Amino acid sequence: MSNARAMLLDTIPTADLTRVRRHLHAHPELSMVEHETAAFIAAELQKLDLDAVKTGVGETGVMATLVGGKSGPVTLLRADMDALPITELVDAPYASKNVGVMHACGHDGHVAILLAAAKTLASRRAEISGTIVFCFQPGEEGHAGNQKMIDDGALENPHVDRTFALHLYTGLDVGKIGVRDGAFFASADEYTLVIRGRGGHGAMPHLAQDPVVAGAYFITMLQTIVSREIAPKDPAVFTVGKFEAGTTFNVIPDEAKLLGTVRCFDPEIRKSMPKRLERIVKGLGEAMGVEYELDYHWSYPPTVNDKVMNDVVRDVGRATLGAENVVEHDIVMWAEDMSFMQEQRPGAYFIVGARGDERTGVAHHNARFDIDERCLEVGYRMMVALGLQGASQQ
Repeated sequence: MSNARAMLLDTIPTADLTRVRRHLHAHPELSMVEHETAAFIAAELQKLDLDAVKTGVGETGVMATLVGGKSGPVTLLRADMDALPITELVDAPYASKNVGVMHACGHDGHVAILLAAAKTLASRRAEISGTIVFCFQPGEEGHAGNQKMIDDGALENPHVDRTFALHLYTGLDVGKIGVRDGAFFASADEYTLVIRGRGGHGAMPHLAQDPVVAGAYFITMLQTIVSREIAPKDPAVFTVGKFEAGTTFNVIPDEAKLLGTVRCFDPEIRKSMPKRLERIVKGLGEAMGVEYELDYHWSYPPTVNDKVMNDVVRDVGRATLGAENVVEHDIVMWAEDMSFMQEQRPGAYFIVGARGDERTGVAHHNARFDIDERCLEVGYRMMVALGLQGASQQ
């Protein structure tokens, strides 16, 4: 690995990385309908010297296989490819052409990185120990596309031994990668709460049972689960993302609907959350004379990194980027469905800094989100190095 850094520095396909990322950014597609994106990826892969290219894996996913020139394990490299239902506010020539849809999480960059890495690795087949599986995944944004691909056999034929994935992150400076052993990203489960009261005139609240007030109490009481029931050392977050009720200013509605998420890291705490929610809502119903319906949906488990695989990322990162650019990172409260593959295979998920200035330091899932495109080169170098050296690590 001693010459890996210099070797990769000489072969960075900067123009191709930018071209692909900007094309995808301008033509985003929502989860599980990434048909044009998948067709674009498949067409790019078909140009390469690969052993197999599969489409329609997990509905719209794309996979490709590259058998190396030396024996070794099977390593899966993954990129997600879906966008978000956001109207873009970035003033750039590559801004979204699909109104109401935007790559506001960097998945366009992930695809560009893995496509470029596939091209380089295919041209260097003889140097690869083992087999590489390139996985382009749909539906990461809340649709569990990773699990859909597993159900469709993504971890078999060939049998995957280990996995690597990355995420561009505007919370970290460009040029750096962040790693963390154990749980890195939180679980994310969803709930829907419908509160049913009795509507009435805003001037006569005593004749009604106000579900809006009950919903407001629920929001404040919800936070006491974290502040008073969960130990401060155990991170947890409750969010109410949507509160829908009423039709006009002077009518108390019959019903209020709240949607939200629950995030944590500890499996036992995660299991306890539905009962904690139910207890609060039940008490609230009795206290305020309203009825309720609570629907709790288990979604993504925590993303847990295997230390051995993480050490491969550290070693490759230090050799490829320089030791000063490999940082031990704190937990991140977002969720990531690569957690499903990492429950079944040892894997490492790391973040790649995408912040170059104030413009590229905007949070993910924001209409003004953008990346410093130099991060594409960093991600590419890591994926190529993991393909060349990581696969041979035992």
